Amino acid sequence: MIFHPAAVAGVQRIELEPVRDERGFFSRTFCTREFAEHGLADAFVQSGTSFSASSGTLRGLHYQAPPAAESKLVRCIAGAIFDVVVDLRPDSPSFERFCTHVLRAADREQLYVPTGCAHGFLTLEDDTEVTYLLSNFHSVEHARRVRWNDPRFGIPWPTEPSVISAADAECPDFSD
Repeated sequence: MIFHPAAVAGVQRIELEPVRDERGFFSRTFCTREFAEHGLADAFVQSGTSFSASSGTLRGLHYQAPPAAESKLVRCIAGAIFDVVVDLRPDSPSFERFCTHVLRAADREQLYVPTGCAHGFLTLEDDTEVTYLLSNFHSVEHARRVRWNDPRFGIPWPTEPSVISAADAECPDFSD
């Protein structure tokens, strides 16, 4: 795996390194030792997937508050997403900054999202599926949202969402 730091402290875009032969290829998507060498010493305890039938589906911006804060390893396995991470850690050098990445299934890249950051995405293609590894168990009581178009962040989404949940559409602006 090849790790690329992003504009938000602790976020890493991770390229897979396929080993190819006549059958296709094999590649690791996670290795405890290799992640630890890059300062990402998480123990992932849960895995999830989301499927969005329509292009323009927005999911986010979501995070979990302590003590249930979680880091995520995000990978698009079908379709493509415009992925966003917003740093909500007051003690971070990139507090209130964001970074964006287009994750395409065909590119086989993934994104590491550290605890204390909100995460969301907009699907760029129909029939998009995203998988997650999570460092903490989902906790409804600690689940938090930040409005996807909060003017405080000024995220340059590529288009307005055409599908959005009521919860994501009605969530508040960020308040520290």
